[in-house]
Amino acid sequence: MSAKQVLDGPALLQKIRRIAFQIFENNFEENEIIIAGVSDQGFALADMLSKHLLEISSISATPVEILLNKEVPYESPVRFSADIKTFENKVIIVVDDVLNTGRTFSYSLAPFLSIPVKKLQVAVLIDRNYRKFPIAADYKGYELSTTIAEHVEVIVTDDIRRGVYLR
Repeated sequence: MSAKQVLDGPALLQKIRRIAFQIFENNFEENEIIIAGVSDQGFALADMLSKHLLEISSISATPVEILLNKEVPYESPVRFSADIKTFENKVIIVVDDVLNTGRTFSYSLAPFLSIPVKKLQVAVLIDRNYRKFPIAADYKGYELSTTIAEHVEVIVTDDIRRGVYLR
């Protein structure tokens, strides 16, 4: 089955920039925000959001990678590319490319519940609305109604293929 492009590169960048503005509007009094992205495309998105936040505000936005096995997240602990103390008493935005069932986010959010944080929010580029876990996105770029069998692929890091594809 061939891929159908849902969002092209410029539209994708526009969605990312809009999310950055929304994050700024809701956190304009903060000096520092941690943008924690789920490994791979989620972290690439977190990195881009951090750069956009730095362009539009004086907030220090630090990207951090969340390392977990998306296929079996319960088999090994969630790890970070920074020390867990980095997150204490900060606003944390947890980011991934696609919110499908909410399972990946549920496991990604769990470690933050054991430390004191100012605010914990969720940002996602594509929201598919197939919840099996009680996760809702505070920031979303695009809502996409598809069948459960269809696969959404987000490519944030490749300039040539950058976009959102439906397979």
